[in-house]
Amino acid sequence: MNWTEMLFQGWSGIARTLIVGAAAYVFLVVALRVSGKRTLAKLNAFDLIVTVAIGSTLATVLLSKSVALAEGLTALVLLIVLQFTVTALSVRSKTFASALRSEPTLLLRDGQPLEGAMRKARVTQDELQTVVRGSGRTRLAEVSAVILECDGSFSVIGGARDEGARNPMAGPD
Repeated sequence: MNWTEMLFQGWSGIARTLIVGAAAYVFLVVALRVSGKRTLAKLNAFDLIVTVAIGSTLATVLLSKSVALAEGLTALVLLIVLQFTVTALSVRSKTFASALRSEPTLLLRDGQPLEGAMRKARVTQDELQTVVRGSGRTRLAEVSAVILECDGSFSVIGGARDEGARNPMAGPD
């Protein structure tokens, strides 16, 4: 393949991408509206995987000439139906939900890192400090708790600084 072909292979490929892309986009928007907000909620690792799979499928439909629009739309429907089914089962069965989801992990309590939990979650002291700084605090002692949530995000629960903010009569610690 020469340089010219790498940059431009003809108008038919561009036309196909525009037509298939527009059709797949409209279909995906409608399908996601019908399936509900929970389909792309990213509340846990499983949800994130499905979201990535939907994006990957859409990209394949757009760029691969060997995948027909009907096949791509079928794959998108399959992913959405499976996600809907799994989330519906999770709501109805605690056993199913617990097999699918992880639990939040407490990494810091009352300003003290929980070393065992941090090691198990593979979170370093530096990363914990970064999370605390991202919440607007400078020291771990200023935080009541840091929780690693099921979706991989961190929640920082305030400490003494927040109590002082709620009570203007409170003096410095």
